[in-house]
Amino acid sequence: MNPASLHPRKIVAAVLACGLLASVPAHAQFAKPQDAVKYRQSAFIVMAASFGRIGAMVQGKAPFDAKAALQNAEVVAFMSHLPWQAFGPGTDLPDSHAKPEIWKEMDKFKADADKLQQLTPKLVAAAKTGKLDEIKVVFGETAKTCKSCHDSFREEL
Repeated sequence: MNPASLHPRKIVAAVLACGLLASVPAHAQFAKPQDAVKYRQSAFIVMAASFGRIGAMVQGKAPFDAKAALQNAEVVAFMSHLPWQAFGPGTDLPDSHAKPEIWKEMDKFKADADKLQQLTPKLVAAAKTGKLDEIKVVFGETAKTCKSCHDSFREEL
């Protein structure tokens, strides 16, 4: 099977199944700290890819496709719940790109995660309208939230 032919909803279903299996505390679900780092990085990669597809449409770099925008918004909304459980004790590894501030300012970090999780359903709702102008507004708000968190808590690559 060609991975490019996978429907985003099938991907979300697969990730959901994995997420349900991984709903226990992070320290119990990851055999090694590096496993937690790989898990959260993978979740962010999928989220960023889908968010980037919407961004390309919003910025006029790709043709607007309402169906694709909605599918990608749904992936972003789902993925916005996954990475946070993998920021447990001992996962502050040098190659993780996570700044030490995460563990020093965990309340702010969690607040940023919560804000993202509050905005992504709004992104889905905007995408359901099929109106690019509505998507642009919520996309911009969501992008600011992502940037704020990256600026505070992610090492530059």
